[in-house]
Amino acid sequence: MTDQSGFRTERDSMGEVAVPADALYGAQTQRAVDNFPISGLRMPPDFIHALGRIKACAARANAELGQLEPAIADAIAAAADTVAAGAHDDQFPIDVFQTGSGTSTNMNANEVIARLASERAGTRIHPNDHVNRGQSSNDVIPTAIHVSARLAVEQRLLPALEHLATTIEDKARSLEGIVKTGRTHLMDAMPVSFAQELGGWAQQIRSSGRRIGDTLPRLERLAQGGTAVGTGINAHPDFAARFCEQLAAATGIPFRPAEDFFEALSCQDTAVELSGQLRGAAGALLKIANDLRWMNSGPLTGLGEISLPALQPGSSIMPGKVNPVISEAVIMAAAQITGNDATIACGGQWGSFQLNTMLPVIALNLLQSIELLANSARVLADKAVADFRVNADHIRAALDRNPVLVTALNERIGYEKGAEIAKRAYAEGRAVKDVAREMTDLSEAELDALLDPAQLVRPQQ
Repeated sequence: MTDQSGFRTERDSMGEVAVPADALYGAQTQRAVDNFPISGLRMPPDFIHALGRIKACAARANAELGQLEPAIADAIAAAADTVAAGAHDDQFPIDVFQTGSGTSTNMNANEVIARLASERAGTRIHPNDHVNRGQSSNDVIPTAIHVSARLAVEQRLLPALEHLATTIEDKARSLEGIVKTGRTHLMDAMPVSFAQELGGWAQQIRSSGRRIGDTLPRLERLAQGGTAVGTGINAHPDFAARFCEQLAAATGIPFRPAEDFFEALSCQDTAVELSGQLRGAAGALLKIANDLRWMNSGPLTGLGEISLPALQPGSSIMPGKVNPVISEAVIMAAAQITGNDATIACGGQWGSFQLNTMLPVIALNLLQSIELLANSARVLADKAVADFRVNADHIRAALDRNPVLVTALNERIGYEKGAEIAKRAYAEGRAVKDVAREMTDLSEAELDALLDPAQLVRPQQ
């Protein structure tokens, strides 16, 4: 019943509730909206879409097992598919900071899908008895965490990391043969080539991707079928297997039932594991972004080795200033991912007896970290790495004056004599070769060969 104020009256087991007239959800969703005005943060779209997939596959599995009439199951599955496609994201208004099991969001999905399915079927379809058949929030929400993270990693994150690694490798090939001063402790060290330095970056990213990929098989183990406490109460004995078959067919991913439902409901160890790998990948991006930032520093008083693309004015008061904005954005995203990991690690500790009660906030932070990492990788590749310019003359001049080059003479003149040459070269602002010519009996040809930067960056046999 709808009144003139734009609300309709819905009823649940606790009584009547006023719900916006045009809302697809019902009483339990509205109670949660009223109860949790905490952050304004909603469950991520990827999570809601995963819920839609879960409800569709559950309906189809229940129909196969004779637990739902085919017409009802078809209507539920069709409605749930629209949720999975993102057609009703605005109908999921509940705050992330809600009941720790995510029951409110599960019921939000049940109510929205029941309303849509009822319209399709021309008969009343119940949120609990039909849409939630053979399910509990306690297995649906952990399943949605795994499914949404698994899909997001495969569809967005791993391709983004591959794109960054490939972009770095392409840039390295274009800079083959350019030698620069290496640095340890931010101090001048022996020479390296740009190709070597960038090759290290690319390997970091590929290693991060492999570590993330190693977690995926554990994300494919699903809690669905454990229902309330892990015993599978109210679910058909074959429901878990049939559900996973449906989900695997829909996604192309080999989802399968958890090895132990009591573990799957009571802990979020796989989410904690994945988050740790995401934090590691964020550290790799931060390292690369910070190296680029340092290499770009200047242009007059910094390292000045490269010039990053000028993307926007850098100051509201200093005309002409241009800042390494992409590096800074990526560094901030990495810091956020690190904070998200701390929240997820804390959340993972809150498994009490048969249920973890930090599920919504784990879902939020895990999916946000995946999104931040994927987007940061692409932005870093396309707006920083791909088009930075090397200031070759400046690099060569600095390399010639690097007193640490004397290390290459150690085997011929010894460490002590090398230290004397390095100190004098630095004090007088002269090239190591010029000072060594005066302080040793090495010939010009020997000095040229021993101090050639191109030879120094070759792997030593």
